[in-house]
Amino acid sequence: MQGLAPLSTDYLQPTYDQLHIDLYQGSVTQRDARLRGFDLVTNIELIEHLTLPDLELFSSVVFGYMRPASVIVSTPNSEFNKLLPGLTGFRHSDHKFEWNRSEFRSWALQVCLDYGYEAEFTGVGEAPQEQQESVGFCSQIGVFQRLNVLPDRDEEEVFSYTLVYSVNYPTLRDNNTLLRVLVSEVLYWAEQMKNRWMEETTGGTNGVLPHSQTEQQEQSACTERLNCPGEGEESTESLWTKDQEESGTLNRFAVVPLAALWSFCPKIAELSGNLSNLRRLLVDQPQVKLSQDGSALLVKCEEQEPEQTDSDEEEDEEDASAVQCSHQIEPEEDWEANI
Repeated sequence: MQGLAPLSTDYLQPTYDQLHIDLYQGSVTQRDARLRGFDLVTNIELIEHLTLPDLELFSSVVFGYMRPASVIVSTPNSEFNKLLPGLTGFRHSDHKFEWNRSEFRSWALQVCLDYGYEAEFTGVGEAPQEQQESVGFCSQIGVFQRLNVLPDRDEEEVFSYTLVYSVNYPTLRDNNTLLRVLVSEVLYWAEQMKNRWMEETTGGTNGVLPHSQTEQQEQSACTERLNCPGEGEESTESLWTKDQEESGTLNRFAVVPLAALWSFCPKIAELSGNLSNLRRLLVDQPQVKLSQDGSALLVKCEEQEPEQTDSDEEEDEEDASAVQCSHQIEPEEDWEANI
């Protein structure tokens, strides 16, 4: 289950491919209707753990009932055992048999005759070059290809396997996943463009960014332009700043046109398809702050309290002097009278 689970990179960089995995637990000697109709079945180092009667059931289930387009079977090659130091008997205590190359080939060809397959033989784990021909591979492999597609037989559907794990991998075909990735890309690249523009505008210092109070002034207030490669031409969309007061705080935003974003980042263009679709996808996303007309992204630059700094300081001074006055006019106690 842990090995089949998606990795963090599958969520960060999902693809358009769709992958669904079901993990079943069951016996290769039992039929299960959910295992029919697949392209490929692999049996890696498996058959040597079966008794001969169970091996016959295995052939019937895999080749006769499941009938995948391809089957891969690997099993130890006993002729190679003499090259394994210290080995006596079988390679594993649970092995019921270990075939030589002739025995494996004979079984495989009989399966092909019985169930309509053809087989090619190969292996893995090579002997020293001078012994390769005499002993073969460490493990021998049969690759079976189905010769024809038989009509489905009317059989009772049997479900003998237990489903123990099921997972859908993230895919861009899922709208929620697509939106999550798109918003992440938009926020990242808007921040990059803002930082680049601020460095160019302020000359890499802590200079004050130009900004304006009206939409007409905003365009002229931009002192630098970003050249963003677009569809066959360069986009020269302007970035500028604007101030907005939110909950008593004056926030300054860099205004990043969506057209610049769409041209600047090929992945954003790929995910959204076109500029109008990008605007439509972002408009209801709470993490994204768009301009009033929806044509630009607002990226926070800096924030400051509303223009009340001087008055606040004066109020603080007045409060302090009032406190001092109140201490000064307090009547002094007549200690001698009290005594």
